[in-house]
Amino acid sequence: MSNTDIPGSSCDNAIELHGVSFSWPKSDPCLRIDNFSLKAGERLFIYGPSGCGKSSLLGLLTGVLQAQAGQIQVLGRSLGDMTPKQRDTFRGENLGYLFQQFNLLPYLSAFDNVSLPAQLFASRLRRAQANGSSLKVAIESLCERLDLHPDTLRKQAHQLSVGQQQRVAAARALLGSPPLIIADEPTSALDADTQDRFMQLLLGAAKVHNTTVIMVSHDQRLSRDFDVVLSLPDINQAGHRVGSAP
Repeated sequence: MSNTDIPGSSCDNAIELHGVSFSWPKSDPCLRIDNFSLKAGERLFIYGPSGCGKSSLLGLLTGVLQAQAGQIQVLGRSLGDMTPKQRDTFRGENLGYLFQQFNLLPYLSAFDNVSLPAQLFASRLRRAQANGSSLKVAIESLCERLDLHPDTLRKQAHQLSVGQQQRVAAARALLGSPPLIIADEPTSALDADTQDRFMQLLLGAAKVHNTTVIMVSHDQRLSRDFDVVLSLPDINQAGHRVGSAP
């Protein structure tokens, strides 16, 4: 389980936050988290009302945003000690991000969308080929676990159903076995039955490689398959709702 009161750091933890404070320009802090950690391989579900800081927290964990105070360690690395270029590289090599709106390139094939992390980052390519497979075989094997038929992979992304697009986005995030998957409201566009099936596929694929998963959602029904369920307001000492970034 997670621990919210252990100072110091541990190589067993995928995420550690200590004395973190973040605010948008000309605004009061929207996030203040004293201590929080998540063990490697755990699956964390974060919920809370709109404006409680969930998107800001994901931005901090991915290194897209920088805290004004405190330390954030991801996979044993301090994000605050990295240059912007180093954070970009670290994110691409080690994090799979599943967006609410999928962020697929519409006129690329589903296969080419899935392959992007391996095309951009050599470490993702090496890990995808770690068992001696070609990149093509690795992608097809991953997509098969996500119920994506080979014929689907040849279609352009805009030709796919919403459910297929979401599974393509999941395959892209999982390709090359990144040690951390972050999912931001990934099922909001799916109906209830498709949501359940998608979550089983995503968490099942992540479990194969002992991948740490952090998911944000308003829908607490999805939390039942997670190791740690966290209401963000419970650890956010800022204690007030926030609006969107300026």
